[in-house]
Amino acid sequence: RLKAEVHAQYQIVGSSKAVRHVIERIEKVAPTPARVLITGENGTGKELVARALHALSPRADGPFVEVNCAAIPAELIESELFGHVKGSFTGAHADRAGKFEVADGGTLFLDEIGDMSLSAQAKVLRGLEEGLITRVGSEKAVAVDVRVVAATNKDLEREIAEGRFRDDLLYRLNVVPIE
Repeated sequence: RLKAEVHAQYQIVGSSKAVRHVIERIEKVAPTPARVLITGENGTGKELVARALHALSPRADGPFVEVNCAAIPAELIESELFGHVKGSFTGAHADRAGKFEVADGGTLFLDEIGDMSLSAQAKVLRGLEEGLITRVGSEKAVAVDVRVVAATNKDLEREIAEGRFRDDLLYRLNVVPIE
């Protein structure tokens, strides 16, 4: 009953043609392992779409881990996503798993991906291509099995043209677009 109440909180409601189109797209792509890039203005329900993708996927019993890339300072995003080992920087008093490891077997939702630094984008790209991540301060790669769903309110094509977003990362994330 508690799970049903929590899921009801994240239901997509509406009957317009646009909402029906989004729901149909979610139902088609959710059972697949495809990465999804959700675009839209602030407040349009990008997180609801990501949660619905997870809930209808074979990974529904795994974790759903959300990272707001815009809310984490550039100097901390790599530690947040990939974790770190003790002593790798001031304040790293113990080993810590990153969001990629925490989401292993589930879905990692990278919200506001367009605000991520170029150096962090390069590491995310490697994680997507190889299924391996490396904690900050470590040389040991860790295998992760994560479905990545990303969202942004930015025009990533323009961000690429202005040198603020990697085109190869957009190619990896935008397997199935949902607007």
